[in-house]
Amino acid sequence: LGTAGNVSERAGDAVAITPTGAALRELEADQVVMVDLDGGQLEGGLRPSSELGLHLGVYRRYDAGAVVHAHSPIGTALSCVIDELPVVHYNMLALGGAVRVAQYETFGTPELAEATLAALKDKTAALMANHGTIVYAGDVEAAVENALLLEWCCEVYWRAVQVGTPTTLSDEQLQDVIAAATRRGYGKAHA
Repeated sequence: LGTAGNVSERAGDAVAITPTGAALRELEADQVVMVDLDGGQLEGGLRPSSELGLHLGVYRRYDAGAVVHAHSPIGTALSCVIDELPVVHYNMLALGGAVRVAQYETFGTPELAEATLAALKDKTAALMANHGTIVYAGDVEAAVENALLLEWCCEVYWRAVQVGTPTTLSDEQLQDVIAAATRRGYGKAHA
């Protein structure tokens, strides 16, 4: 929505990132900014996203291929009231299981980057308190899918809370899901 959120993708030692203040829906390819892994601008006439430090931190710490940071409505709302999104559906395994909420820090600061990087430890997704969501993956298409999955999981939890206390899946149940998926080739269209 509007200028909320930012996207980046890494290619070797270069990162393509959306510019600050860009309305993503209207963004043109020539407006994307190229930076190196230290944040030095390589190409583009616009300034990179104010969350550049966060994106670069994800690339350095987690060897990601792409990062999506969004202000999606349900994920952002939950980030205001929970400390962790529990595993209410087995698809959350794709995000690393339960999703932590990084403590609130001002946008664009090293403190926000560090708090969020800590929340991402052993995960591919986190909520950012009173701010939004972040995910990463091997490429931009997979990162966008993770962002959509995270928002879906947030909505499932939010809807479940409306009618009662959600049941969460245990570690044993999640291990059973992994075993069943491996045994059946779950998610693969071809044998």
